[in-house]
Amino acid sequence: MAPALLHHQLPRLLAAAATAALIIMTRMMMVSASHVPTIAFDDGFTPLFGEAMGNMERSPDGRTVRLTLNRYSGSGFISSHYYHHGFFSAAIKLPNDHTAGVVVAFYLSNGDVFEKKHDELDFEFLGNRRRHEWRLQTNVYGNGSTDRGREERYLMPFDPTAEAHRFSILWSSRVVIFYVDGVAVREVPRSGAMGGDYPSKPMALYATIWDGSTWATDNGRYKVNYKHGPFTADFSDLVLRGCPAAAVRHDDPAALQLQLVGSSADDRCAGAEFELMTADYAIMTARKRMEMRRWRQRQMLYTVCYDTNRYPAPFPECDVNMAERQKFWEWGESKVVRPRVRGRSSGRRRTATPAPQLVSLQQAD
Repeated sequence: MAPALLHHQLPRLLAAAATAALIIMTRMMMVSASHVPTIAFDDGFTPLFGEAMGNMERSPDGRTVRLTLNRYSGSGFISSHYYHHGFFSAAIKLPNDHTAGVVVAFYLSNGDVFEKKHDELDFEFLGNRRRHEWRLQTNVYGNGSTDRGREERYLMPFDPTAEAHRFSILWSSRVVIFYVDGVAVREVPRSGAMGGDYPSKPMALYATIWDGSTWATDNGRYKVNYKHGPFTADFSDLVLRGCPAAAVRHDDPAALQLQLVGSSADDRCAGAEFELMTADYAIMTARKRMEMRRWRQRQMLYTVCYDTNRYPAPFPECDVNMAERQKFWEWGESKVVRPRVRGRSSGRRRTATPAPQLVSLQQAD
């Protein structure tokens, strides 16, 4: 390379080297802090719906599940047990192209058992028109509080259709934390003021893909167009860390409800709860909070905490920052975070945060 050209390129090369070094350092830090055991499908999950239609496929090693939505059916799977709290995680790759109306969900719930007083913790991925970004939505329900939705919606700082990214939910007796690629993106601490709105009954883990045409994209303006299907979502590196409460069963919901209500986690699950609360992913350090605030500033499209039209008084778990409040409209939408249209921006591509290092249960043992 000629000296003049080298001199001209030097700032760019130094910047690239610095970026690469930062990525490597971040990956090393996360690897050292987050060794999360993964399991095969048959070790902790069972089909929920769609398998008979050929809409659920497993890889030969049982560590990746492909869920399909076509004009005949969606599909999904469920954990084999309900859990008293835990850490639940998966690497998820979403469908590409025109996905308006498509919903992919990774969530905890006991709605099949407690129909009117169910608890739920959601990651919902909302499809979009071609070249428009997927939306990520989180939600928290406790004791049937569906009339008090606690939604937040975000853009993702990567293309979730190009490769898998890790999404995790930490649920303990004290706090709920949602993670994206190892970065905390939402924290819901339990408080007395929340009352029964905090999820407290045992829940199962679900993964599904389905037709949400009535609401998912622009409040139902754009429906699923099956000419662009079938739509597939891949779930891999599955994580179930918690204390089982009862096996999932579909034959007698009333009996299962009695079993879950009667199951006490105080003594039997004390060790699992201690392990959960002392794990790296349950401890919110000052650095993690700073990373979370930065992520939310860049990615959050909507938060219920600033939606004064729906809730004049914020929920007790909302960490209201008045300077941040000025960046949101009174209906909770961001004034500064804007969706992008792929192929029309000349801006720099943002680098995704590395996911936690994962090991299999066999390796962990």
